[in-house]
Amino acid sequence: MFRRRLYFVIPDEPQAAQVVSDLEAAGINRQHMHAIAGKGVTLKQLPPATERQRRDAAYLLERLLWNANLGLFFLGLLGLVASLAGSWSIGSVLSIALMVLTLVAGALFALRIPDTHLDEFRGVLSHGEVLLMVDVPKRQVAQIEELLYRRHPEVTPGGAGWTIEALRI
Repeated sequence: MFRRRLYFVIPDEPQAAQVVSDLEAAGINRQHMHAIAGKGVTLKQLPPATERQRRDAAYLLERLLWNANLGLFFLGLLGLVASLAGSWSIGSVLSIALMVLTLVAGALFALRIPDTHLDEFRGVLSHGEVLLMVDVPKRQVAQIEELLYRRHPEVTPGGAGWTIEALRI
């Protein structure tokens, strides 16, 4: 199942532990929360991120899919040129269909998929703050953001990304 990954920057571990408690009280399972911190922060009270999450495997998968989409587009373009040169109308139609399909997929990907990644938080983590990633269904995004805004004004929202629960990324 696809989920939205919300990123929150929290000044220290005790405040992050309180945020986790409030999220659990709001019905967010602890397995859907992942904390990353810079040097000097222990994260004893927080659910740690997995190694895949620390490496930002979602970003790597996103890049792989984007590059594959571009590759297919250019294969379609080459097929179109070859079909036009050889006067193969079926090849031209298939090539154009492939190009349109990859263009639409790329546009949907670029315009509809939220795009926040760990690289954006490296500076924050170097200052000893805690990054809490919370995976929620799309319909709960506003509710969770409102809860943290109301109960924890010290928390800085850092954006939203996507995650696939089955891949544990």
